[in-house]
Amino acid sequence: MQTVDFDRVSFSSGDVVLDLGCGEGRHVISAFLEADVHSIGVDLSYQDLVTTRSKFDDFAETEAQTAANDDDRSFALAQTNALYLPFADNTFDTVICSEVLEHIPDYQAVIIEIERVLKPGGQFVASVPRYWPEWICWAFSDEYHANEGGHLRIFNAGKLRGQIEQAGFYFKARHWAHALHSPYWWLQCMFWRSKDQSRLVKLYQRFLEWDILDRPRFTRWLETLLNPLMGKSVVMYFQKGAIE
Repeated sequence: MQTVDFDRVSFSSGDVVLDLGCGEGRHVISAFLEADVHSIGVDLSYQDLVTTRSKFDDFAETEAQTAANDDDRSFALAQTNALYLPFADNTFDTVICSEVLEHIPDYQAVIIEIERVLKPGGQFVASVPRYWPEWICWAFSDEYHANEGGHLRIFNAGKLRGQIEQAGFYFKARHWAHALHSPYWWLQCMFWRSKDQSRLVKLYQRFLEWDILDRPRFTRWLETLLNPLMGKSVVMYFQKGAIE
């Protein structure tokens, strides 16, 4: 399940791409498979990095072997803190930070750190939970967000955009994603204490798994139609520095 639309991201051969807070690897692996780039994923969770490596090895063995002798292509993972990235200034052509900022107390410091490691003219893609679908989750369940590693805030996308622009970025585009996932999380929150036994939650989860694996045309059309109304995530695309 990919939140960032790579059709909106311009990759050139040999670009260095950072997936900041890569989690279990959906974007760092996808970037590697998308183009001849050096794809680097970092996360605070060592276990998530182990999972990412396992996923990469499972379905990208051929690509990894090809990349071994290719100066324009590589894949790497590292455990690090988003507030103190171990990279020099102006290192990356693209930085992706998807569903991460809502977990970090000093998220504005992370934005400043992203600006530091991104090359002038580089691309920055940020996604966070959308305000009103997230608000419904919070209204149904405190446990959904009030736990270790949970969501610390509900973002106003317009305010977040302004803060990113103030850090030296030019806003390019925005869209919403994962409308079909919003009801799933609402159901989870409604039945939080019994969600593992809830037949309704399990049925909807099976529907989502089927949709992700089979990607039938009808559900792809339905989600595209519903994303502006109830997309679970808002995704924003920026460029470091002014557009010439």
